[in-house]
Amino acid sequence: MVYPSRQMKSKVQFRLRVYRDDAIAIGPGKIAVLEAVAETGSISAAARLLGMSYRRAWMLIDEMNQALVSPAVNTAAGGSRGGGTALTPVGEEVVRHYRAIENAAKLATAADIRALTRLLVP
Repeated sequence: MVYPSRQMKSKVQFRLRVYRDDAIAIGPGKIAVLEAVAETGSISAAARLLGMSYRRAWMLIDEMNQALVSPAVNTAAGGSRGGGTALTPVGEEVVRHYRAIENAAKLATAADIRALTRLLVP
């Protein structure tokens, strides 16, 4: 039997995680939440944007806040104008360094990645 040719795309993804003891202090999910909070100004809106529950987004932020020297986000309680959440300078720095590490890794490994992907079935 001859199978129809399928065009499949390859994808390389770095998944950097920084552990503190046995817990992930900084990782891709936590960075995604921080970036979504920066974009939306809200934990609940960030959770919706990422397709996760508010509780899960809050737990990721809380775990990270407990692992850092100071919190990654500041929250303001709701009221007549509603609440809000913003990244602190530490939160902005965490995102900036995380993305810089990812980019540096991609650049440093580009030739090896090309070599590996050439070994995949087209």
